[in-house]
Amino acid sequence: MNWQRARTDEKKSERKEVIYQAAFTLFKKNGYDKVSFNAIAVEAGFTKSNMYRYFSSKDEIFLNVFADLFELWAGDFSLQLQTLEIEAAAKDFADIWLNTMLSQPKLLDLMPILFTSLERNSSFEQLLEFKRLAMKLLYRLTLDITRIYPDIEGEKAFKLLNLSYAATTNSWTATTQSDALEKLYQLDEFQALKPNFEEDLTTSIEIIIRGLKVGNKPNG
Repeated sequence: MNWQRARTDEKKSERKEVIYQAAFTLFKKNGYDKVSFNAIAVEAGFTKSNMYRYFSSKDEIFLNVFADLFELWAGDFSLQLQTLEIEAAAKDFADIWLNTMLSQPKLLDLMPILFTSLERNSSFEQLLEFKRLAMKLLYRLTLDITRIYPDIEGEKAFKLLNLSYAATTNSWTATTQSDALEKLYQLDEFQALKPNFEEDLTTSIEIIIRGLKVGNKPNG
């Protein structure tokens, strides 16, 4: 496809969306490290020079894609948390986390990349901008958490989010199995080790919440 230069904000947004989709397709198929800026341009139907009008690197593309998806998830998660009353069951909180994550499958697919590849390779300036956005969104979520669990506030609320995020990444990564591993889990002797994303994640988040709440109780 031969794109002409976009001259309106609407056209520029359209071009960026095409680039986002091309990048996501390649990241999911080949992994972050094996995808080049030029490959994204080819997948999107752009010349490399046209791509530079919108982004300076594949790192910048990824961070923009991830930031958009993360913002959508955070908004949905915050909205769903409004349905919970004070001291709601940990299972209810965990179910909302799970369901809002499942509604963003692209985010789930990109989360492992953020930890394993991107944060090691991106520039300070790129990470600073992304982290500031993430902190702003996470701070809003900590307020929702503290409303529900008054004894989980400040750093503990951030810890709940960080640990839940890590559990999500680990549990989702475990669902991607080779043919050999999938065959192995079909054997009765390994059934107890077979990953179950929904069950593993909700159980992990329930344990995290209970652990943080126990940590607030005085000894003795």
